[in-house]
Amino acid sequence: MSTKDVIKKSILEGFSMEMSTFHVVSILLITVLLSVYIFYIYRLNSHSSFYSRDFNKTLAIMPVLTAAIVLALQASLVISLGMVGALSIVRFRNAIKNPMDLLFLFWSISTGIICGAGLYMLAIVTCLVVTILSFLLDFIKTPQASLLLVLNSSDKGIEKKLLPVLESFAKGYKIRSRNVTAGGIDYVVELKTKDEMGLIDACSVMEGMDSVSLLTHDGDIRY
Repeated sequence: MSTKDVIKKSILEGFSMEMSTFHVVSILLITVLLSVYIFYIYRLNSHSSFYSRDFNKTLAIMPVLTAAIVLALQASLVISLGMVGALSIVRFRNAIKNPMDLLFLFWSISTGIICGAGLYMLAIVTCLVVTILSFLLDFIKTPQASLLLVLNSSDKGIEKKLLPVLESFAKGYKIRSRNVTAGGIDYVVELKTKDEMGLIDACSVMEGMDSVSLLTHDGDIRY
């Protein structure tokens, strides 16, 4: 037997697996249970102000479809090649803005792949580990987020009076931007403070100060 025949025989034998109805139903049933589990975990773990129920439903249905695709790929070489060609022309244009949504999306797809391969215990353990990590990391304290102090003044020399105020109220500060215009000067200051209202009041009563804004933000500032 030539090398070509050996390769051909091994490929055909690898795709000649016959799956019983019980085997298919059991895989899809376990996948559905894990999908519902992911649905509720995303609902509990979602910190977004705009909770998307449609996205959550997508997370719950995607493992079932993925498991069905994996089962089909195992059953026939022809279906496997056809599925690769069909999926290669699909283009997803929906942008994922929240990193946690991307995590749950990958979790949903991987659950379908693992269940479709028949590795039920691995899928269950993975779901438990991801759940524990997702909730456990919320209890880890993070440093206080920096604030952005935006000042608009008609007095271009107000910085001499501003610096002592920042030193008395802020635990470290950095002037990120100075924008000089014909009508005055604008400042953007990054700082941390425990007395937000005291800082705003002290800045607003300064002579020549037109407006004071204190903003919060998530993440780091890059310039």
